[in-house]
Amino acid sequence: AALGTTFMGLIGMWELSIITLTQVIMATVLAVAIALPIGIAAGRSPRVEGVLGPILDGLQTIPSLVYIIPVVILFTIGVVPGIIASVLYAIVPGIRITALGIRQVPEESVEASRTFGATPRQTMLGVRVPLAAPTIMAGINQIIMMVLAMVIIAGLVGAGGLGFKTIEALTRSDNGLGLEVGISLALMAMILDRLTEAWADRLRPPEAV
Repeated sequence: AALGTTFMGLIGMWELSIITLTQVIMATVLAVAIALPIGIAAGRSPRVEGVLGPILDGLQTIPSLVYIIPVVILFTIGVVPGIIASVLYAIVPGIRITALGIRQVPEESVEASRTFGATPRQTMLGVRVPLAAPTIMAGINQIIMMVLAMVIIAGLVGAGGLGFKTIEALTRSDNGLGLEVGISLALMAMILDRLTEAWADRLRPPEAV
């Protein structure tokens, strides 16, 4: 991580990287806040999952660029539409993977908590969610990667940061600038991926390592 951030500074991409990282963090927090409760509800209730299934399937078939159009119509250009489009694009894998993690919790663990008198809410928050935490973290990792994938698209609507520089490099056919931006985005993706993987490993039960 230290080497990656140092390299971004050496090639003059530090400030742009910080702008992009801020946007990624904001979009990720919003996407997680939406995806986690919906994913938990879907994992707990087959009925909810049945209703959400076609909606999520439809969202997954929409090209990333299409997310920008209605958001720009509502909010004009700038950082806000870029973040909103990133959230809409990223919540689908977050919901699906969270629901999968909840469903994969061993039923014997759930039954044990019920035997000791735990309420459904206590069972969910005290058993299902903690045991599903590594899988949920994998979903958060996917959210981050999807948000990063939207950075370039968000640059089209004036979101700034590395996405805007990518569009500038393409417009001017500036291979050098494009390479610098591409390396910076790749380094940021690798750093965030390693951080979330390390966090997931810490949440993993010892017997599952």
